[in-house]
Amino acid sequence: MTTKEFIQIMNSGEVIPGGSPIHAKMHELSQEAIRITMEINNSYHTHEEIINLMSELTGEKVHESLGLFPPFYTDCGKNIHLGKRVFINSGCKFQDQGGIFIGDDVLIGHNCVIATLNHVMDPDRRADMIPAPVNIGNKVWIGANVTILQGVTIGEGAIIAAGAVVNKSVPSRSVVGGIPAKVLKQI
Repeated sequence: MTTKEFIQIMNSGEVIPGGSPIHAKMHELSQEAIRITMEINNSYHTHEEIINLMSELTGEKVHESLGLFPPFYTDCGKNIHLGKRVFINSGCKFQDQGGIFIGDDVLIGHNCVIATLNHVMDPDRRADMIPAPVNIGNKVWIGANVTILQGVTIGEGAIIAAGAVVNKSVPSRSVVGGIPAKVLKQI
């Protein structure tokens, strides 16, 4: 299975059976992601080196305006899509198998987690996974220690308050916070 075929299957939203060839490809890609993120995280790199490493990690050319403060973690990498002028602060963890799509001018605070996989609730099938993308619109500000769960879309210009757990989509130009995150006000 090619990486492109894997991404197409993950983006389809179909259930991924544990132990399947798709699951094996997921493991293969995670090993590559571990290698690249270890390189990013364990020595100093110039801005140009970070851009090159993130391009290798994602499998697509990352715009030179990306700002990244390591450490950065992901267990796939190939389904991360970054816009222009994105800033990712230190300690972020992206579980991107289901797809993470980040627009332009997005700020992501320290220690944020973006998760795009969930497990089947049936205990006999618990190893099976359900992918769903996270879409982050342009000009979004995500505070420190935020968790964004699978299937969430964050509208353009929204602010996610520090420590929030976002389990449903966020309207454009709104401020959300809390666990679970709720709309606090409009901008």
